[in-house]
Amino acid sequence: QVQLVESGGGSVQPGGSLTLSCVASENLGSVIATNWYRQATGNGKEREWVAAISGVGHPTYAESVKGRFTIFRDRDEVHMEMSSLKSEDTGVYFCNVKKLRGYSVIEFWGQGTQVNVSS
Repeated sequence: QVQLVESGGGSVQPGGSLTLSCVASENLGSVIATNWYRQATGNGKEREWVAAISGVGHPTYAESVKGRFTIFRDRDEVHMEMSSLKSEDTGVYFCNVKKLRGYSVIEFWGQGTQVNVSS
């Protein structure tokens, strides 16, 4: 069973920076995209898509993080640099990988890493 492991979360003051990393337990080969999602704590909070990098390296971002977050791949790891952090960026950040298996899209999720932005 493939495992995705996130790291790099922590506590930071507003305006600060963090870099998250995601690594798979085995070589996944070609993927459709690696995504970052986040989920704020509290009842009814849905998981929100944050950013993605396609298998050919094209990044895309949610409007709420555009210009502040940068997603990139370094060999087998995907990183997301987060700067100018705001309190609303607080949440658990999850790595997600989507790839094709035959004619189906399969996906893998990590366990998440906590990001806290507060003064």
